[in-house]
Amino acid sequence: MKNKSQRQIDRRNFKDRIKDFFTSSYILWGIILFLSLFILMFIIFISEQKTNSEINSIFDAIWYTLVTITTVGYGDIAPTSVIGRITAMILLIAGVAIFGALSGKFASFLFERQQKKDRGLLKMTNMKNHFLILGWKQNFSKILEGILYANPEIPAEKMVLLNNAPLSEIEVIKSDERFKNINFLHGDFTDEGTLLKAQLSTADRAVILADTSENFSTLEIDSRTVLAVITIKNLNPKIYCVAEILDTKFEKHLTLAHCDEIILSSDYEQNLLVKASAGKGMSHILRELISDDNDSGILIENIPDKFIGKPYQDFKNSLASQKDILIGLLENTGNFYKRRKEALAEAQKNPDIEKIVSNLKKVKTLKSNEPYFAPDDSYIIPPNAKAIFIHGSAKTVED
Repeated sequence: MKNKSQRQIDRRNFKDRIKDFFTSSYILWGIILFLSLFILMFIIFISEQKTNSEINSIFDAIWYTLVTITTVGYGDIAPTSVIGRITAMILLIAGVAIFGALSGKFASFLFERQQKKDRGLLKMTNMKNHFLILGWKQNFSKILEGILYANPEIPAEKMVLLNNAPLSEIEVIKSDERFKNINFLHGDFTDEGTLLKAQLSTADRAVILADTSENFSTLEIDSRTVLAVITIKNLNPKIYCVAEILDTKFEKHLTLAHCDEIILSSDYEQNLLVKASAGKGMSHILRELISDDNDSGILIENIPDKFIGKPYQDFKNSLASQKDILIGLLENTGNFYKRRKEALAEAQKNPDIEKIVSNLKKVKTLKSNEPYFAPDDSYIIPPNAKAIFIHGSAKTVED
């Protein structure tokens, strides 16, 4: 319950809002315009009701006034008296002025809105379950193309770019037919206000790139990424968040912030070079597995509900006729916030206090999207697990 002083403050604020409303210049001009039209309409009625058979009531006068000021001019009613005609001329001039001013205002509003949209200053509205792509880096169009390819179920209208890249770079992206329907918001993706403009609270997924839109150092790039993830997860704990960092020392901070996926791009490049140095063709294998340009690679598929809680062998045996090769499980998939909440609820079901403490410790070390390759046949498939397959490419045998 609000106390007396709080109610007085609320009442005073309400009165101030009412006062501001009625003292607004637009409201004052609107009242003056309405009264002027009412007076002119009344003059028409008084001067015409006795001499003009077409204006016999207030409604006839209202009809004539509206038809005149909107410059429609049906001609079904016309004043006959001198005073009536003079008033009609005033109405005609007023109508042209009013609708000219309104048309100019409306055109100016549309032009200003389009300019804001082009500059990425327009707040996203009515956006739900959309995909946020935060940050900018070299070959951004190639990254954007890959994201669209990997997420065919998400239309371009549901994607929002949020970055501080030069507008010339954005124009190049928007000029591409594939990206023309993607939304753009200009601003700092670490700023809470900017994220709220992008409707973060209703977004479904967010990808944070190692941002190079400005001359940031490696430390600044990763620090901004960590800050963005913390802010995003605080504003919307249910969002699925993917973040790219350059230095592994920031991985711990992202894990503590419950980032669902962490991309260590520099480590991947370094490991690829190391593996290739062995001269065993490892780089070709890895490229084949992760490339979007061919028919082979790694697939992540849902596991039928009937195999959840059953031995791994049962699921493996059901795939005997399938060409794709099962190599393991991806556990705790989906939103980490939900997975942790479910694990907490499950951990507290055991009546044994020691068992509960043990289960809660496991929840604390829970990892999102954890791969488990080649599990034992007796391993029980947990909830929220998916199957990892290698999809092979078909090659024809030459005669």
